Amino acid sequence: MRYLIDTNIFLYLTTDVGLLDSTVKSILDDYENILYISCESVKELILFYRKQKNKRKYWKDETEMVLSIEKILNIKILPVKKEHLLTYARLEINKAQDHNDPSDHIIISQAITEEMPLISSDQKFQFYTKQKLDFINNAK
Repeated sequence: MRYLIDTNIFLYLTTDVGLLDSTVKSILDDYENILYISCESVKELILFYRKQKNKRKYWKDETEMVLSIEKILNIKILPVKKEHLLTYARLEINKAQDHNDPSDHIIISQAITEEMPLISSDQKFQFYTKQKLDFINNAK
């Protein structure tokens, strides 16, 4: 099965797998599953790295980090397509929880369009299930 992982799940996977609940860990550990990460998440990771929030012993720089996502970690980078932007244009935003993060909205739109479960620790994503988001909550 195909899964889209949110930025926080990637960070937990590469820094502290103890922050992943047993359901998410079993999904990530199953070699039959195909894992994707949005190019929007990769952009966020580069920004975190540049701000020193994402210093990892694995990578010497941002380029090495980006290349390792597919080559070493075997996670496919999902580009933003026109279809994703059309879903994004129709997406009802979670105003009740003040969810104004455009990167999250793109990632959610990609998951909805691709009919791929989205794994995240962000509780605000639950709101989008009524818009056909298949959300897997990392409950740690």
